[in-house]
Order: sequence, then structure tokens, then C-alpha cells
Amino acid sequence: MKLTQFVSYTLIVFLALGFISCKEKYTPKPKGYFRIDLPEKQYENWSNNYPYSFDKLSIANVRPDKTKGAEKYWLNIQYPDYKATIHLSYKSVNGNVEEYLEDSRKMAYKHSIKADAIGEQAFQNQDKNVYALIYRIKGNAASSVQFVATDSTKHFLRGALYFKEHPNQDSLAPVIQYIDKDMVKLIESLEWK
Repeated sequence: MKLTQFVSYTLIVFLALGFISCKEKYTPKPKGYFRIDLPEKQYENWSNNYPYSFDKLSIANVRPDKTKGAEKYWLNIQYPDYKATIHLSYKSVNGNVEEYLEDSRKMAYKHSIKADAIGEQAFQNQDKNVYALIYRIKGNAASSVQFVATDSTKHFLRGALYFKEHPNQDSLAPVIQYIDKDMVKLIESLEWK
């Protein structure tokens, strides 16, 4: 009988400790990220009193950049549903295209601290006199896609995609791929005035 009492007391003590130590409810972590439904793409040409025009996704809003230090022909292409913005910076070229290209390369490679890899892809449209380079930055960098486009004599345009969210490559991947294709379309449709 002593052995049974010992087992009973031990069992009661362990059960009591178990109940006392479990003050918070257990909530399992989700198995994945929320599904993002991306609409079918429809493009429209954007042309204003700017020295360039391009095709943009119809759900995107084009706004002049009003931030401090923004120059005259700078734009923001906003995707409000995804908290994403493509920042476009335009510069006139006066024999200094190499300087602009090097500054843009440095800006893209500043993300190498957080990036897993940085890929470069060149675009060329001799009919429209557009020569571009797109940087695809893999990993949890602040900007996942950037590009530069120029005619090398008069016009220079730089674009960079940013999110108003903490960078998380896994959860943002579908939206990054979706907007990446829009940036390629922008480059392919880009025309200088």
C-alpha cells in the first residue's frame, strides 16, 4: 500500500505542476503565408509633360514625387493594394552618363549586405534608342528590383521597387515577381521625347 500511495502522490504532484506551468494557451504557427490574389494584367500608356513615356499596369497610380530633394521629372508608380512603389528618378545627360550609371550600380549593390545574390540583365531597343540594365536582388533586401535606362546622350531613368513592409523574400515573392514583369514592360515600352 505504501508503493501505491507514493505513486498516487507523485502523480498528483506532477499533474499540479503541469497545470501551474501552463498559464498561456498554445497557438500553433501557421503553415504558410496568406494567399495573394493577383489580378490579370492590363496595361495603359502613361504620357504627360515629361521627357519620357511608358506602359504601366492599369491598377497602378502614377504620382509626381513630392519628397524633399525630389527633382522635376521624378515619379512614383504606386501599387496601393500591395504597399509597393516604383520610384522613378530622371536626369538629363550632359556627357555624364557614366557617372549616373556608376551611382546607380552603387545604389543597387548597397543591398548586397542583406542580399543572397544580385543578378543583372541587359535590355536593348535600338529602334527606340533605349538601353537598360535591370538588377534583381535576391534575399531580404529593402529593394528587390532596380533598373537603369538611357539613350546615352540626353536621357537617364532609374527605377527602384520598395515596399512599405519589412522585407521578407518568402512572403513578398509573388508580388515581387508580378511587379518585376511590370518593370520589364516599362523598360520595353519606354520612349524618350
